[in-house]
Amino acid sequence: MSFDLGVWYPHDRLTDKEAGLLYARLCEDEACQIEPHASVDAFYTELTAKHPEIDTIPDDLVDDHDLCPWSCALDRSPGHVIMPSVWSKADYVSVFVHSLARKHGLAVYDPQADRITYPDGNTSPTETRRPWWRFW
Repeated sequence: MSFDLGVWYPHDRLTDKEAGLLYARLCEDEACQIEPHASVDAFYTELTAKHPEIDTIPDDLVDDHDLCPWSCALDRSPGHVIMPSVWSKADYVSVFVHSLARKHGLAVYDPQADRITYPDGNTSPTETRRPWWRFW
């Protein structure tokens, strides 16, 4: 079992449901659905400088989850990064990825909670409500 997170540049504010649909498309290799952004590359560079991709470390270090918390290769395009981590590092990875994403202005989608978090710390926009005077 792994703990996964996805990041992308928030060109638009999506609801949790919309973000979940986008995440599912990205998992199905439909990266063309998302616009590239330089912040994604900067995020990836800093992420892998601290925790290298699993296929770049020596075999004898694969079980060193402090070095590499990833359960398999990261899924990346110029517009997104999906990070599957080992379950035992879920809390650490969540805090680290959210902090790094905020620094780079990226949104984080957590498929376990079905929630998107924006760089300003806000989550999904709530349903649009009409002003009280428009009910009449």
